Amino acid sequence: MGARPSIPLDKRQQQQLRGQVDSMLRAFLPCYRRQLAAAVLRQISRELGPQEPAGCQLSPTRKLPRVREHQGPLTLLRGHPPQWQPTFCVLRGDGRLEWFSQKEEYESGGRPLGCAALTGYKLLTSQREYLCLLDDLCPSSPGDLAQEEPLRVLEEPVSFALFLVHPFRAHLCFRAGTRGAQRAWRLNLQGAIRLRATVLQRSRAPAARAFLDAVQLYRRRRGFAGGEDATLGSDAEVLSAELMRELLPGLRSQALRGLRGAGRARARACAEFLDAVHAAVLARASAGLRAFQPEKDALLAALERTARAELEHILRERALRARRLEAEIQDALEACLCRMVDPQLSQLTLALLSPVEATLGAVRTLLIRGMDRLSHHLRKNPSGPRLRREVYDFGEMPWDPELMQTCYREAERNRSRLAQLAEPFGFLGMQSLVFGAQDLAQQLMADAVTTFLQLADQCLTSGLDCGQAAEQLEKVRGLVLKKLASDGESARWRFTQDWLLGILWPFVWTQLGEQPEVDGDIPAMGCQVLTTEGVCRDVIRGLLLQRIDGELRKIPGAWDRTCTLADGSSAQWTPEGVVSTATSSREVTQGE
Repeated sequence: MGARPSIPLDKRQQQQLRGQVDSMLRAFLPCYRRQLAAAVLRQISRELGPQEPAGCQLSPTRKLPRVREHQGPLTLLRGHPPQWQPTFCVLRGDGRLEWFSQKEEYESGGRPLGCAALTGYKLLTSQREYLCLLDDLCPSSPGDLAQEEPLRVLEEPVSFALFLVHPFRAHLCFRAGTRGAQRAWRLNLQGAIRLRATVLQRSRAPAARAFLDAVQLYRRRRGFAGGEDATLGSDAEVLSAELMRELLPGLRSQALRGLRGAGRARARACAEFLDAVHAAVLARASAGLRAFQPEKDALLAALERTARAELEHILRERALRARRLEAEIQDALEACLCRMVDPQLSQLTLALLSPVEATLGAVRTLLIRGMDRLSHHLRKNPSGPRLRREVYDFGEMPWDPELMQTCYREAERNRSRLAQLAEPFGFLGMQSLVFGAQDLAQQLMADAVTTFLQLADQCLTSGLDCGQAAEQLEKVRGLVLKKLASDGESARWRFTQDWLLGILWPFVWTQLGEQPEVDGDIPAMGCQVLTTEGVCRDVIRGLLLQRIDGELRKIPGAWDRTCTLADGSSAQWTPEGVVSTATSSREVTQGE
């Protein structure tokens, strides 16, 4: 087609990119070190503070979130000029997609023709939508159309299409053989995209939380507000995407100047060039973070020792500063909340609660069907291979994208309405919010399935006949549903509180403007374990949480839950310097 760069990246471009990545790391790593110090302090404070009673009734699953491996033939658009070519594709459990020339090549352990980690991709199944995207990326002029015939391979109708698109990676265009195959691939690919995206958000490790907070701090200091969706992916992927977004306008202009051809062919070639740039950026960022790993491990160990030894002093100092700052900002904060937050808070709360409630209802319905199916087979044949197969399938329910699709679809409800309500607050995290609701559904289902199988294993003994076994299983069914109802209600309020805070907190901080200075920072091992900026953010966040909890109190049955949002991953500080765990589970940039 002519729209192909002769050399994706020359040595000068590669050296320039290495310098830009190194510059970004030099600016980012100090933020990361500071957040590591704050994360260690929060963790130790939670350990030593008053402990809430265990809030979860269901037994947590020991299985890590994963993608069910999927494989089969797909036709891939590849080559220059691009043509549809048969391939055998394999979706790995870690969310990587590989494609081979044929099935035998895969089965013999051969190298794939290509491989893509699906972080940041979006899946389209509409050919028209994909062509419109290409047209937006590289609009054609009448003169362009006269230079070269259009990309006819995409002008012709494509049946059962699967278009994987990314803002700065090569597009992957597949087509399946049947509508059923297209649906199976669509569901599995969407699950892989979500799994890759939320790897840091799902982690309970202090270092992961510190990294996410550091990214938010780094972005705000460069003038970018909000941006929950900017933290989707692994640490290296998040930093690479951050730099690519900054470079993207110049890179796209540079690529288009160097490409012949027109319109859609140039747009696809431009995506290939950006893919080469992204690969170089990702490799350099990964190397930089690997080089930082020994320092990070040593810093975490040293910070824990130091923070434990000086904890009482740090907490006392923090409480003193918090009281001073709260006295100074409370009037301005109250005015901001009354004028800009209160008019929208009720609608935002209901818009968040509604899809989560529907999602949890779908989880309950799906679980009941699975338990009833097991009971049915137990009555028919308590020891046959069919029952063993049903038990296995029941245990795999949380990872079955076809079964879980009804739950995931409910998580998308109200998305447009919620985005409309959150827009005045500059919220840029709708994809993260939806992924979070879907992760919640999968986690609750996994815990419920684990609990059911554990209890069933305890009560079903070889001495029971079919009727007795069915009776015992019915009791287990009722107990699991009660546990699910309790954990589901807690999760519903916690999720709503967390995301209200995520939507409103950055906006309120920005509206208040520059904050007052109170004394200096408290260092530990060369890092500011407690800063004026961080204390001020904690104070604002705590006061905003009171407003959010006041709104949730108006909803019947909610207030007793908001007092025990009990995984304790976000420590809130009392004026006496004691940690209370009755706060949000999803920390939003503390201790900066």
